[in-house]
Amino acid sequence: MPDTISPSPSHSVLSASDWVRRWSHLVPPSASVLDVACGTGRHMQWFAGRGHTAIGVDRSPEAEEAARQFGEVLRADVENGPWPLAGRRFDAVVVTNYLWRPLFPHLLDSVAPGGVLIYETFAIGNESVGRPARPEFLLQPGELLTLCSGLRVIAYEDGFLPEPARFVQRIVARRETSPSTEVFQAQLCAPV
Repeated sequence: MPDTISPSPSHSVLSASDWVRRWSHLVPPSASVLDVACGTGRHMQWFAGRGHTAIGVDRSPEAEEAARQFGEVLRADVENGPWPLAGRRFDAVVVTNYLWRPLFPHLLDSVAPGGVLIYETFAIGNESVGRPARPEFLLQPGELLTLCSGLRVIAYEDGFLPEPARFVQRIVARRETSPSTEVFQAQLCAPV
């Protein structure tokens, strides 16, 4: 299966983050994937190319125009307006290079039972190598672990990455289905 689908000639899309690519196998076939602050849609492109339904949200009209070739895009200012996806759940929620702490509850609520959160953004220390450098845009040590305390953490990293030089924190966490749901499903699948 190819790594990407070809964007239209007028839009050049960067490749998906290594972290997202590494953990995208956890997203079941034909699943719905929400890309928050999707930009030009590099992660929407990645997941659409893998047969998933990609949904993006971004406040930029240019991002909306570029990303809509990969799926549904909602233009919304999630920092100054309401969460545009209230009540909707996704099999995967992807966030990269974006941090708006008031959005955390909405992100967690958007992960469906059995779904995953794949999150990667800048962390404290990044101010020593570049931008962003303001503390409100940098994760504190262990902050994503605290955010995902109600989920099953599958992978977590916090540290320095070269090329380009940056400090990041990243996590993959699954919202487990309830034990009663698993028992019910097992009973449905049991031979009669």
